[in-house]
Amino acid sequence: MYPNPSYQGSRIVGINRVLPMFFLSLLFAVIGTIVGTQVPPALFLPLVIIEIGMLVAAMFLRKRRVGYTFLYLFTFISGITFYPVLSHYLGSIGGDMVMAAFGVTTLAYGATALYAWKSKADFSFLGGFLMVGVIALLGMMLWNLFLPLGSTMYMLFTMLGIFIFIGFTLYDISNIARNGVPEELVPMAVLGLYLNFINLLLFVLRLFGINLGSDD
Repeated sequence: MYPNPSYQGSRIVGINRVLPMFFLSLLFAVIGTIVGTQVPPALFLPLVIIEIGMLVAAMFLRKRRVGYTFLYLFTFISGITFYPVLSHYLGSIGGDMVMAAFGVTTLAYGATALYAWKSKADFSFLGGFLMVGVIALLGMMLWNLFLPLGSTMYMLFTMLGIFIFIGFTLYDISNIARNGVPEELVPMAVLGLYLNFINLLLFVLRLFGINLGSDD
């Protein structure tokens, strides 16, 4: 995945170079969430639009290098827009359950990443399945806009999301561990790992919400 003719001659770095940047991206997201407590509600929608725009731009900027400024600005804004979600779950399932969901997410993500890193198993075969899964998730989200999913379908949607982002974690960490990353692509690789984590957290929160009757 990462070795690319466009980057021949680039220095290839490993997971030890990527992970510190990933943890720093999470720190920027946490700072953003704290800032989000002071952001007027009217600004959240524009920030979500900016966040989506940056994500789309990243796909086109990949060959031009997504830099660290872009990465950390994105994760900071993502942290701000995460605050309303966090506030919702704090009010509906309580602080203890939110912390438990965060703990479950961290444990699942960490164990998955560690296995992919240390085993150096090849999970590249997951790529096609994961893309189909993402399309299925998007389809279910669009369907839900017009005809709300029933409880069984919503649970299926939630579990599918959890498995997909665990799968993406296996896929991405495996690629980095086996092939390395051109140094210029480290911010893009970190962005992928960050999105895996935050989406996994969102689906775990949904699962807790369903089990506690707040997301029916």
